[in-house]
Amino acid sequence: MAKHNQNKKSPGLPPGLLPNFRLWAYSPSRRGVFGDGKVRLLRAIESHGSLQSAARALGISYRKAWDDLKKAEACLDRPLIKKNRGGRGGGGTALTEYGKEMVLAFEKWRRHIEVFIEREFDKCVRS
Repeated sequence: MAKHNQNKKSPGLPPGLLPNFRLWAYSPSRRGVFGDGKVRLLRAIESHGSLQSAARALGISYRKAWDDLKKAEACLDRPLIKKNRGGRGGGGTALTEYGKEMVLAFEKWRRHIEVFIEREFDKCVRS
C-alpha cells in the first residue's frame, strides 16, 4: 500500500464533496455475506413488517431479497429473520434476536469506519 505523501498539496475540491463507501464482512468462500445491503433490507423488514413490502420499498425483487438473506444465514449459520404464516391477522416477517444484534453491531462498526474515513479524507484529500 502506498504511503501518503504528507508534503504534497492536495487537489482543490468543490465545497460539499464527501467521502462515501460500501462496507461488508465476507468469508473467502462466500462473497458479500453481511453488509450495507443486508442491513438496509433488515431495517426495511423492521419498518414494513414483511419481506415482500421491504423488497418493494427497496426496489428489489422478493426473490433477490429472499436469496440474499438465505445466503447470509447459511454463512452465518444463524437465522436473521423469522416468517409468520398468514392467517386471520395476516403473516409477516420479523428479525430474530440474532438479526437485531447483527444490525446493531454492523451499524456500530460502520460508524467507527465512517469516523476514520472522514478523518483520513480530510487529512489526505482536503488538506
